[in-house]
Amino acid sequence: MRRIAAPLAIALTILAAPARAQVDPSKDTPGLKPSDIAGGYEIVSGEKFGAPEPAERVKGSTVRFTKDRVVVMDRDSKEVYGASYSLEPAEAAAGEAAPGATGSKIKMTSKLADSQDEEQVALGMIDKDGDKVRLIYALPGGEAPREFKTKAGQLMFVLKRKAD
Repeated sequence: MRRIAAPLAIALTILAAPARAQVDPSKDTPGLKPSDIAGGYEIVSGEKFGAPEPAERVKGSTVRFTKDRVVVMDRDSKEVYGASYSLEPAEAAAGEAAPGATGSKIKMTSKLADSQDEEQVALGMIDKDGDKVRLIYALPGGEAPREFKTKAGQLMFVLKRKAD
């Protein structure tokens, strides 16, 4: 019996090793870090609720990411949106990204100017490919996007890094 048990135990150990070595793929996804996107960008195009935004609506608008905040300014340099944000690796975001791009889920939290307590949360995805960034998100209360194509209640912007 011992002669069978020892080789059987070794065989089971060898067969089980690959199963133990498998890692959760979501933990291996190389998501973006805040330092990857920090800086200023011009909005070059947009999409709202499944339709392209008119070029004149986004022309001259800028976005600035810091390590934990995102601020959007209109063409007159007036702040139109500001929020804290966090990133987490996202297999879906990376899978929808252009070849060579790195993607992540993004959570943006802003407070309304007229309310000290109420926070608005927008969930989305962001990817970066060279000097271009795509950001898609759902308006507060909307369904978080799963691809870089808007549906009702979702916005998407393509950003190009500005020369600082």
